[in-house]
Amino acid sequence: MSRDRTVQVGNLQADSGHGTALWSSTAWRQTVVSWLDEQLAAAGLERTGEVTQPHLRPWGTVLTAPTTRGPVWLKAPGPDTAFEVGLYRLLLRVAPDRILPPIAVDVERGWVALPDGGTPLGERVDGAALAQALVTILPEYGRLQRDLMPHVDDLPPLGVADMRAAVMPQRFDEAVHAVGEYVEQYGDAADRKTHRRTAAMRDTFVSWSERLAAASVAPSLDHNDLHPWNILVTGAAPTGRVRFYDWGDSVVAHPFASMLVALGFLSVHLEVAPDDPAILRPRDAYLEVFSDLAPHAELVEELELACRVGKIARTLVWERSIRAQGYAQAGEFAKAPLRSLESLLADSWIALGA
Repeated sequence: MSRDRTVQVGNLQADSGHGTALWSSTAWRQTVVSWLDEQLAAAGLERTGEVTQPHLRPWGTVLTAPTTRGPVWLKAPGPDTAFEVGLYRLLLRVAPDRILPPIAVDVERGWVALPDGGTPLGERVDGAALAQALVTILPEYGRLQRDLMPHVDDLPPLGVADMRAAVMPQRFDEAVHAVGEYVEQYGDAADRKTHRRTAAMRDTFVSWSERLAAASVAPSLDHNDLHPWNILVTGAAPTGRVRFYDWGDSVVAHPFASMLVALGFLSVHLEVAPDDPAILRPRDAYLEVFSDLAPHAELVEELELACRVGKIARTLVWERSIRAQGYAQAGEFAKAPLRSLESLLADSWIALGA
């Protein structure tokens, strides 16, 4: 964000664009509610109740309000994920049917107002029904990625982190260094051993990255957190309208890296191995969207490779989120970057770690 002025909040100096102290202040609430009301009026909506703030975190906050056309949501991400606001403009232009179309966007202040997108998939189906729903839903996500491929060079200027294969050895070094700083200050002997073991994988990781750089499928947007609570469905699941939500963790990468969370979550949730039909069916349905680019066996190999390499992107995104609040205040999440890095050691290509 371009603003550099500050406001006084209690005894704290907070950047005028972000921070829990600012986001919980009366002055900021008044300003953002006034903006929201103006944008709603411009869109032909009217607020019918109080604005509440269900989420307040060091890396962002979310507000919601009832209107004459149902709930609306206002998201104010922190500086590390403020790119999401500008990204919505590109998504709206390229894939309007697969996202929540913003009611209003303020790139300078980092605010985006969104309509309600329905009930998350994770609240609608469970167990085997969830796996079957993803057979229908993941191809929709794959088509979004294909639509974005011609626009991939527009993503880094927005602030979306570049995790394309060619730069991943450098990202590996960044992840090892960042996690090493945590381990040095807060870790125990087991953590230090884990860190050494993963650091020693550099040559293997470089080999993976080089192979992925020569892949048949071009880079696109990797949501990087594609679990069922970030998939919104209106109508009967999974045949209703599907939209994908919460792009704040997204990166530019091999598109198949998105399956690390999508299928990794499913594997953990169902307690099944990567070769279980509950994983293979949605995997193959997703890969069918890319079947004109390479034979199926080659696509499978690329997907597993992309997910292994994508574990470093997960590590760095976790580290960014924890850094926003500080490891000392992160509680149970403090080890998430280390656990994500450690997942490189697992045999499973969809082992998440955290």
